[in-house]
This record gives sequence, C-alpha cells and structure tokens, in this order.
Amino acid sequence: MGHVLVIPYHGESKADQASDFGDEFSSSTVTGTDLSPIQPTWVPPNVKFEIDDAQLDWTWNENYFDFIHIRCLMGSIKDWPRLYNQAFCCTKPGGYIEHLDFDIQFTSDDGTVKEGDTMYDWSKIFIDAAEDITHQTFKIPRFSAQLIKEAGFVDVVEKKFKIPVGSWMADKKLKEIGRWNLLFLTTGLQGMQLWMLKHVLGVIEAKMRAALLDRANHGYYEATLVYGRKPG
Repeated sequence: MGHVLVIPYHGESKADQASDFGDEFSSSTVTGTDLSPIQPTWVPPNVKFEIDDAQLDWTWNENYFDFIHIRCLMGSIKDWPRLYNQAFCCTKPGGYIEHLDFDIQFTSDDGTVKEGDTMYDWSKIFIDAAEDITHQTFKIPRFSAQLIKEAGFVDVVEKKFKIPVGSWMADKKLKEIGRWNLLFLTTGLQGMQLWMLKHVLGVIEAKMRAALLDRANHGYYEATLVYGRKPG
C-alpha cells in the first residue's frame, strides 16, 4: 500500500492500530503520530511513531501518503477544514483518506431513548458542555463527509454503524458489541464527566447509570466512517 499515516485518538490503543495495520500490510510503511511519547518499542519493522500535533503545519512532503487514517478525534481539533486540506495536500493522487469517528448522542429507533429521557439528555448536555469548554466540536461525524468533499477528495463514501448499549439487539454480533459497550460505559461513566462535567452532570450520574442498565431502553449511538480519494 506504500506510505500510510495513522492519526487516531491519544492513547496506547493508537499504537495497536498502527501496528495491526503494519502487520496486515507488511509491504507498507506506517507512521503513527501522537502528542506524547507513550508508544511501545516492540512494533513491526515497517511501523514507526513520531511526536507530532496534527493541528500544526504538516511537515510531510506533498503527494506523499497513499493512505491517511484518522480516528476518534471529536473534541480534539479546532479547525477541521484545515486538517482535511493538509491531508489532501499530503495525499498522493489516487490515494485515500479515511476518517472514523463517533457521534455520542444517544438515541433509539423505537422511542425508548428520546429527548426528555435520561440517556438522550445526558449525552446532549455532555456534548454542549464539552463544546462550551473546549470550543471544539464533538459533532464532527455529522459534517465530516461534506468537509472531506470540500477539501477536494472525490468518490466520498459515508457509512454509519449503530453501537448498541446492552444486549437488546437480535443480531449476535451486535448483541456482543452491546454487552461490551455497556461495560465500557458503566465503568467509565464517572471518568468521562469528572473534569469538565462534574458541576453540570454530577446530580444525574446515578440516573444515567440506571438508564444504561435498564433493558427497556434500546439506545445506541453511531460510528461514522467516511473515506474518499484524491483525484489523479
């Protein structure tokens, strides 16, 4: 696949993503970037990591990467059009950009999670409060396809995936995903809101935890995958 750039969210799992990609595409050269030097030293020989801030001016050569992967940066980027424009500049003609992110607004298809319900209102308050504090959007999945087109990429495809909360879905795979997602949310709920939301959401944390565990709530949020090609 040639030269690949991986810009996922901050954390150790970033190294796993770049390493997994390098393992699967052994003929490629994979570069992962992060703000902090937390990556492991034991990685595939075709994978390397660099300390870099994707919001600064990119120092990569023009038309360099065959594939740029961006993941889970909602609330982390001040100027998304600028990021996509820089990615376009550094992508080879015929190369691709791919962006996967999450819209963390809980909802449902059957009316069990709607405006006025704890799960819906909690996530709306979370998003609004986070944006007020950081001045950076947490709603990028709703705009990424259009912004990637405006940057110059063509053949842009947008795919949305439901991430259920709990095991209420009939599909076995989604049921398993829902179980793990419920565990993730219930164990991480306090940590998610501790810093920026303790004065806003602290009083309804118990209600939110109960709503997550209520099997009558058929809630989910969406993961949005967008990819497009640079003309050439």
